[in-house]
Amino acid sequence: MKKRKKIHFEVSERKVLLRILDVFFILISLYCVGNLFDFDYLKSSVNTVYYSLCIGLYINGIGTVFELYNLQVASHQFQVVKSVILTVSTTVLFYLLTPLYSAELPSQRLQILVFFVAIMIPLLFWRIFYVKFLASNRFVQNVILVCDFENVEELVTGLEKADPHYRIIGFVNSESDPNETRNHFIPSIKLYDLVPFVNQNPIFEIIVASQKKEEISVELYQQLLHLLESGNTIREYAQVYESKTQRIPIQYITRDFYKFFPFSRSNTNQLYLFAIKSLEIVISVLGLFVGLLFIPFLFIGNLIGNKGTLFYKQDRVGLNGKPFEIYKFRTMVLNAETNGAVFSTLNDTRVTPFGKFLRKTRIDEIPQFINILKGDMAVIGPRPERPIFVKEIAEMMPFYETRHVIKPGLTGWAQVNYSYGESFEDSLIKLQYDLYYIKHRSVFLDLNIIIKTISTVLFYRGQ
Repeated sequence: MKKRKKIHFEVSERKVLLRILDVFFILISLYCVGNLFDFDYLKSSVNTVYYSLCIGLYINGIGTVFELYNLQVASHQFQVVKSVILTVSTTVLFYLLTPLYSAELPSQRLQILVFFVAIMIPLLFWRIFYVKFLASNRFVQNVILVCDFENVEELVTGLEKADPHYRIIGFVNSESDPNETRNHFIPSIKLYDLVPFVNQNPIFEIIVASQKKEEISVELYQQLLHLLESGNTIREYAQVYESKTQRIPIQYITRDFYKFFPFSRSNTNQLYLFAIKSLEIVISVLGLFVGLLFIPFLFIGNLIGNKGTLFYKQDRVGLNGKPFEIYKFRTMVLNAETNGAVFSTLNDTRVTPFGKFLRKTRIDEIPQFINILKGDMAVIGPRPERPIFVKEIAEMMPFYETRHVIKPGLTGWAQVNYSYGESFEDSLIKLQYDLYYIKHRSVFLDLNIIIKTISTVLFYRGQ
């Protein structure tokens, strides 16, 4: 008899659930504490819809910056406690300093302290409860993988890293003899055991990941068709990989590239492009103004720490493969490439201590606002690479030059999701993120990247 399936939530639904319940528990706490101690400030913050909405928006927006809705952070007790403390502290500060959008400040300072505690305590308890009793149990999704023996480990690791609740509990060999079994780190299911296994276990979905679809046996095909007709979900690996990792699995689409082209309509939407360009001009002017304020400090730091010219120019590849000169503040020692161009590594000895600070805070990239005003770059897009490296990587990696169908960016989807890249494998992962952005480019994704960029700077994770 088939077991009843547990309730499962997809990634986006889990994030929505966290956002709603965060606000719900905070408002309930403010209402109860406000009425218990008869504090007008707390009561007005809840009883007035406008103020409640303000609290909810601040918690959700600031929580996004401090990764409160990153599922991997939300599932880790220490990390989520840190995020809650940062989110609540910043939210309360913003709420107090925006009187047009929040309740009038109370005459008693004690009410402000109670207001802070009344937000902090319920959010902490709710999130710790989520980690202990929900994240580790309720949201687990058991999956069966249909694939070749050679690719099992790579496929499993790719999905389970992206979603901590996505567990592949068995795989079926899709090669010519699907009943053949070998020792692997996940159980191998024989063909004739597939249907009974699915009926006896709470299976969320079955993923078909074979790159040799023409070699899937008739028997395996019939088993999968029977499971599909019985109401089980069967999806292609590339589709699941993209939704879970928010990257394009280019290693699995060599023959099916037409599924991924053309990319997002936003790339040719004139209204979108005009709005983005207008915003980029405003951001660039503001960015350069802030940069001017840093110049005295940077000049002194560069004079002591870098011992070279403050500004640095370098050739990069831009839109449609056309080269341009990028501007940066110097972060390396003088004559850093006397032995030829090489990739910068994580602990590159050529980067000075002062240069490392500039890279971590992204201050070194402020001069690139000039490139944006000139039209060479955008605020958001794939990071521009040097011509010599583009040539080398493109020879080894399919679709690499597809990055050049849009302008390179000051920040991008790859930069906010993947901290550092110093090898061919790292370049492959970054390319997957870049292609995902080009495919799904939108105002919402752009906003997401900006928020993640702020988070990257605040947590000192720049390159």
